[in-house]
Amino acid sequence: MVSAENGKEKYIFFKRFCFVIGQIDCIFAAVMKMLPVILLSLAMSLCAKAQSDRPGHINPEDMEVDMDSPTFVPMVKVGKVLQGRDSIQYVELNNVWVFSQPVFKDARQRAAYNRLVYNIKKVLPIAKEVNRIIIETGDYLETLPNKKARDAHMKTVEASIKKEYTPRMKKLTYSQGKLLIRLIYRECNSSSYELIKGFLGPIRAGFYQAFAWVFGASLKKQYDPDGVDRLTERIVLQVEAGQL
Repeated sequence: MVSAENGKEKYIFFKRFCFVIGQIDCIFAAVMKMLPVILLSLAMSLCAKAQSDRPGHINPEDMEVDMDSPTFVPMVKVGKVLQGRDSIQYVELNNVWVFSQPVFKDARQRAAYNRLVYNIKKVLPIAKEVNRIIIETGDYLETLPNKKARDAHMKTVEASIKKEYTPRMKKLTYSQGKLLIRLIYRECNSSSYELIKGFLGPIRAGFYQAFAWVFGASLKKQYDPDGVDRLTERIVLQVEAGQL
């Protein structure tokens, strides 16, 4: 009788434990998807706001991704130089990246590659948007007279950015959110931890780092284009050049 009761208690405990772990996992997924929002909270740009307010404006991640057409239209720069008394026109094109064709062991590996291409096309424009906003707002903060003014501005920034970008981030999948964090590092040349620490302080940066660490992640992890992120970097370069 005692062993049966113990077994029942253990079963109830196990069910509750699994429920708690499931809830924590959901919270972690939400936090990982919200990290881009936190990074976007670093800066507010009137230009970005005006873009989103334009009639008919579509956010890049909401656009239909056509796997058969480039995400970015190749840029063509036409100019001319003077040589003696003559003017010579020239055309400057994007870089053209030449890689060997990827080799897939099976259909599952091919599907994983296609999914990565799709996700990069989906979130790379957002990462570039983050970088632009951070640069523009960083320049604006330098024009403010003192720390009090900068802190007041950052509070307004954080509230405004969360209101504007949270709905956009919620549309991303868990894997797209994690990929976006890595691409933000690529564009900003700084980890999520350093960006959060620099603008929102070490306490909040430490909180998110500790939370991520519990699940085996790290906001301090660097983007490694020559190592674990080699395939991602290859795809990004081709997407930027309009080759994918």
